[in-house]
Amino acid sequence: MSVDIRRVSNSRELRKYIAFPIDLYRGNPYYVPALFLDDMNTLDAKKNAAFEFCEAEYWLAYKEGKLVGRVAGIVNPRYIEKWKNRWARFGWLDFVEDFEVASALIRTVEEWARAKGLDAVHGPMGFTDLDREGLLVEGFDEAATLATNYNYPYYAEYLERLGYKKDKDWIEFQVTVPSIIPEKVLRVNELIQKRTGARIFEWKTKKEIVTRFGKELFGLIDEAYVGLYGTTPLSERQVDAYIKQYLGFVDPRFTKIIVDAEDQLIGFGISIPSLSDALRNSRGRLFPFGWLRLLLALRNPRFMDMYLVAVRPEYQARGVVAVLMTALNRSAIENGVQFAETNPELEDNIEVQGLWKDYDKRQHKRRRVFLKKL
Repeated sequence: MSVDIRRVSNSRELRKYIAFPIDLYRGNPYYVPALFLDDMNTLDAKKNAAFEFCEAEYWLAYKEGKLVGRVAGIVNPRYIEKWKNRWARFGWLDFVEDFEVASALIRTVEEWARAKGLDAVHGPMGFTDLDREGLLVEGFDEAATLATNYNYPYYAEYLERLGYKKDKDWIEFQVTVPSIIPEKVLRVNELIQKRTGARIFEWKTKKEIVTRFGKELFGLIDEAYVGLYGTTPLSERQVDAYIKQYLGFVDPRFTKIIVDAEDQLIGFGISIPSLSDALRNSRGRLFPFGWLRLLLALRNPRFMDMYLVAVRPEYQARGVVAVLMTALNRSAIENGVQFAETNPELEDNIEVQGLWKDYDKRQHKRRRVFLKKL
């Protein structure tokens, strides 16, 4: 029986597209769905500001009348302009354990990219570096997070059979929160703060952090992440959307802002209590009871997810990151957090990995972007 590939053309089909992995991973204790509402906002061309310059198509795969897979094809002209690679992206890739299905989905994206005169396809990637990206290749028995994909081991095997090769890897760590902060670390932090004028800005409400620092935070991301794989500058509308998405769950205990002597932003670290169990139990939905599960998960966390950390380049070599990490560490200890998930870090980003050199940790996941020249 051949595979029937159908382009998503209306909101009803888009909802099927977003919901497909829920059934594919039903009963899998490691899969964590994205928030359904977040995916709707990201994939709907009327809602996602990336469509001001990106284009995308989504396809569903059917076999014997049953929905068996999905994939997105994305072209980001800002990526092509910045990195000088005329590459399309595939993303939101999921399929049953059937090579024929995987082949039909991927070849659909390849044909679409060829028709646009592009030279290669890589992925999984989103519209921007802040979307979920990378295919899990190690750590299949580890729980995913709100920010990361989960997939079955056969995904990578099938992509390799289709001619795809590694382009870039991210690795992830689970860090054990120490019971105390050593006196030596506290003394060093005090010296850094005196030398640089840096200090932790104490904030109390989400409105305060959004109003005072929201746009600056994402401007700093553009500055600090400029050389990282696949990154592109964010538009003003994208920044507004990411402020709502990333700052919607911020908590003064786990999101730290560093300012200089004039209260100007130097750096920040956004972490939140793990929402993995709550999202899994609510199947990614806020209603009817998903919102309550999320609220309960935020109260007394055992696990913490670290999402975004950025420090102005001129302060990175002056030890300011240590001040930020110590503040997060202190809050984790005070609130009973036992483990922190670093989320993806480029395998060759030694500077970021150096943040964990003095911590008890294990590298437990690896995810990969695959590339195929057309």
